Amino acid sequence: MKRLMAMLAGACAAMLCAVMTAVLPVQHAAAAGLTQVTGFGDNPGNLQMYVYVPDTVRASPAIVMALHPCGGSGPGFYSSSEFASLADRYGFLVIFPSASNKKFNCFDNWSDASKVRGGRTDPVSLMSMITYAEQRYGGDPDRVFVTGSSSGGMMTNAMAALYPEVFEAGAAFMGVPFACFPNEDAYQPGGNASPCVGKTAQQWGDIVRQANPGYQGPWPRMQLWHGTNDNVVAYAELAEEVKQWTNVHGLSTTPTSTDTPQSGWTRQRFADSSGSAPVEAITVSGAGHSLPMAGMAEYAVEFFGLASGGPTEPPPSDFTCQVAYTANTWNNGFTANIGITSTTAVNGWTLMR
Repeated sequence: MKRLMAMLAGACAAMLCAVMTAVLPVQHAAAAGLTQVTGFGDNPGNLQMYVYVPDTVRASPAIVMALHPCGGSGPGFYSSSEFASLADRYGFLVIFPSASNKKFNCFDNWSDASKVRGGRTDPVSLMSMITYAEQRYGGDPDRVFVTGSSSGGMMTNAMAALYPEVFEAGAAFMGVPFACFPNEDAYQPGGNASPCVGKTAQQWGDIVRQANPGYQGPWPRMQLWHGTNDNVVAYAELAEEVKQWTNVHGLSTTPTSTDTPQSGWTRQRFADSSGSAPVEAITVSGAGHSLPMAGMAEYAVEFFGLASGGPTEPPPSDFTCQVAYTANTWNNGFTANIGITSTTAVNGWTLMR
């Protein structure tokens, strides 16, 4: 049944509406597994690049960059997070960088160079990895995402701030606002747990805008996570991140809605006049410095817009029809219930094997 390829076509207001499902070949020779890449480009941060390419991927797959916490590594985050298994399910690529030659194995979130576009440190190295993945694996430059935990969450905010034209969205776990730390001495994991409290939303937003003074395009959507019992990076930092990104998006710091997606999670959404929410903040009750926990990576991938279908050819951008089927039996041949919905009249449809 997994090899069944079907095409359902209907005329939608005199235009053909089609859905096709096709498993695509893997874009590398080896079986899926974490692979270290050397010579990926300009690397002033002296980082290591690891990439996970599923056995089957979408055409022009999305790229997710997943950044480890202090004391961690790319392979460690690959093993301890759910991003690789989600890549298997949804057909995207994952880059797992390593900052193993840094202070406490942390990404550089403190130097002057880390706060400017093109600075000769980690963000430039990470951008080289993105470019390599686009060129080597055919990654889609319009669907690039960044996520990370602790130091990686801080760098998630930095990458979204420094290169907004590259990233469609980010998900920062246990992070701090971009340009929080004035210098290396201020960056002490487990020391001052709340170093970045006190600026106004306007001040935090100005810091991002000053990093890209000529940028006029859309800013990345941001999902922000924090546990209430975090004693390494204080829960108070979540509010500072919210200030920064709501101001960048021109939104109020007052949430437009609050709900509970799962037990123990409180989500605040910050919507614009169209009703879409480019910023959301999720508080995890009782959680310490231990995110992402089970299920959170999938929720981040859903926020990115990648949690649908599988490693299949995505529909065209002008797609207006939806088709669903439920298999019934193989006893007397394959049978199924087929439903077709469309915003315009369906004049007919054809099933082809």
